[in-house]
Amino acid sequence: MQVLARWHEIVRSGDPGGLDAILADDCVFWSPVVHRPQAGRDLTRLYLTGALAVFNDSFHYVKEVVAAPHAVLEFSCDIDGITVNGVDIITVNDAGLITEFKVMVRPLKGVNLLHAKMAAMLEQLSA
Repeated sequence: MQVLARWHEIVRSGDPGGLDAILADDCVFWSPVVHRPQAGRDLTRLYLTGALAVFNDSFHYVKEVVAAPHAVLEFSCDIDGITVNGVDIITVNDAGLITEFKVMVRPLKGVNLLHAKMAAMLEQLSA
């Protein structure tokens, strides 16, 4: 799945500029704290841009399981002294574009911290 290499480069660079090239128009983002799916490329880009800004240099993937058209990427990151662990579950269409991006996070302290930081970042990005 070539799109994963492009995703990893976006994460490494911290530059969301390449997101439109890897997200399908009908992409759906599933947040660990929002109960409804965020549908469409624009909302998915907004959430992923916010995440790239909230996560810091300690963010890294520790495992990757790929069974096309799906991939599960486990990550770890330290934010404000709390180790946040989670997975990105990615689904890709026949054109090689991401159609679904689901994030699951643990522990509860990490979820609460990300919720607060992402809410502030999304507000800033939407202004």
